[in-house]
Amino acid sequence: MNHNKNIMALNEVGQSIWYDNLSRDVLQSGELKKLIEGGVSGLTSNPTIFQKAISGSATYDAEMTVELKKTSSVVDITETLMVADVGAAADLLRPVYDRTKGGDGYASIEVSPLLARNTEGTIAEARKLWKRLNRPNIMIKVPATKDGLPAIKQLISDGINVNVTLIFSVAVYEKVADAYLSGLEYRANNNLNLKVASVASFFVSRVDTICEKHVDDAVAKGKGSASDKAALLGKIGIANSKLAYAKYQEIFSGARFSALKGKGAWIQRPLWASTGTKNPAFSPVLYVEELAGPDTVNTVPPQTLAALMEKCAVKNKLIEDIKGAYALINSVNKLGIPFDNLLVELEEQGVKLFADSYNALIADVTKKIAALK
Repeated sequence: MNHNKNIMALNEVGQSIWYDNLSRDVLQSGELKKLIEGGVSGLTSNPTIFQKAISGSATYDAEMTVELKKTSSVVDITETLMVADVGAAADLLRPVYDRTKGGDGYASIEVSPLLARNTEGTIAEARKLWKRLNRPNIMIKVPATKDGLPAIKQLISDGINVNVTLIFSVAVYEKVADAYLSGLEYRANNNLNLKVASVASFFVSRVDTICEKHVDDAVAKGKGSASDKAALLGKIGIANSKLAYAKYQEIFSGARFSALKGKGAWIQRPLWASTGTKNPAFSPVLYVEELAGPDTVNTVPPQTLAALMEKCAVKNKLIEDIKGAYALINSVNKLGIPFDNLLVELEEQGVKLFADSYNALIADVTKKIAALK
């Protein structure tokens, strides 16, 4: 295999690179196959990605016409299109899954974001997608909302691989890890196989974006200075992620997981999501270079992956300066910015953004179907 040297360097420090993008074009053009040959070892999708893929392309029209003969439900047709793409991606990744004995090679599909506040609905849809895709290297994405957490525990108990998404705070991350461990403990107590895969997707750039706005407001009100802003720019999301990683190390080196590990359980890897830089002043690989470390995944959008494959300075930085990370978060609070409240706001925004994208997707598919009739 002709793996990209920068991806190989990240693999050597213990990080997998996944692709945060999926469409029929990515599959049919050979793009995904080529990226996997270059070292990409997983794939994530979400409602926003599918909305761009399906709405912006005529590639799906023929399949829509076929599905229209089976059902008039736009939701069912949309799900069929998404399942087909994720299944095809999982099949391309299956050799990675087999080679790593289940350590890598996963493709993720998200339950409907309209179910983010509905525990039972989430469980039912996740079970349906899992059964429908019927592959061991699928992960079902479930948001880490208050109602998502018990669903995550149940799905792990069922033996369903889960990609826990929309995590912004260390406090929520602890609950996510607890849901994973609780699900594994249920399986251990019932003599079931503990090899259930899960990642905890911690969002990065959105934290910087919302904090930058509030730092600007604080400076404008005279509560901070330009030097305060400079000291925080592009660093808050990284500091927040480092604190999550420190918590991960604490939880997964503890006695509770050790008992499960002895029976064959896997760790729940931290996954860095939202790692494309939104501020043009930042290096496009900022959130890759600063968050490289063992037992992690970084899922990157196309522009970030292209930049990473071109140039990236790789070393294990995740465990560097944890005290500094705490100090940085404290300095945000000292400017009168309620950091914890912002992270709650980000979760609410994330749920709404995905729901809006899903609703837009359904509306666009409805229009396409009307035009095909």
